[in-house]
Amino acid sequence: MSNVKVSSDSISDLGRLFEERGIARLPIPIVLGDRTGVDGEITPDDIYAYFDRTKTTPKTSAITPEEYGRFFREQTADGSELVHFTISSEMSSCYRNACAAAEECKGVYVVDSRNLSTGAGLLVLYADDLAKSGLGGAAVKERVDARRSAVQASFVVDTMTFLYRGGRCSGISAFIASVLKIKPSIIVSDGKMVVGKKYMGSTDKAIVKYVADTLKAHPNPDTRYMFITHTSASPEVAETVRREVLAAFPDANIIETIAGATVTSHCGKGTLGVLYFDDGGRTA
Repeated sequence: MSNVKVSSDSISDLGRLFEERGIARLPIPIVLGDRTGVDGEITPDDIYAYFDRTKTTPKTSAITPEEYGRFFREQTADGSELVHFTISSEMSSCYRNACAAAEECKGVYVVDSRNLSTGAGLLVLYADDLAKSGLGGAAVKERVDARRSAVQASFVVDTMTFLYRGGRCSGISAFIASVLKIKPSIIVSDGKMVVGKKYMGSTDKAIVKYVADTLKAHPNPDTRYMFITHTSASPEVAETVRREVLAAFPDANIIETIAGATVTSHCGKGTLGVLYFDDGGRTA
């Protein structure tokens, strides 16, 4: 049986599950003004406090090839193969840097998740399941690449400020959303974040409508892993979303996760998404 490890940049927002499964995580650098740290050292609460104080959004930077190289060598020092996941190559140069480092390391397979948050996390968990079944690194990567397009990843944001200042939406979109009090849904499509349906009214009402629309548009989930991922949603809202998902899919294994500092840097406070494989588990 092959000894294959699975690892990820700190974009998958599955800290507890990663710890339980022994999945290593490489943190992404985050800059808050004159303070530079990494995801984990800098927390979402740090980001909220910094924004409230300065009205300035944080910045993230790519992991360097040197940092990837050190990490890859550590993970493969015992002779293991490694399948490593990065944030979408459309959102960061992390994938390019990881590939450059992997060329110097034997047995390292880099996967462009074409996603972020638990959209990437779904692929990481699938890869870990495949690795534990005995597949080698190359076969794990091939299976993951084949299933990547089945990931349904979307979310509703309370504010477009973070996405706009991070260069991930236009100024016009941000302005219109602000003036009209629109809560837009953001869909990850072909590795990019694009604006989907737009909801009027309070964030809580927008989230409930978004969940109903998402489950209707993507009605064939692999119910073994369905994520409710959010930045600072109230327990009441998270529970409402959970009930909506279970009403549609009673056998769903719903996992609630809190987005880490990397994703919070891009999306800000009051973001919530429902994410899952929309293929009924047929390829698993």
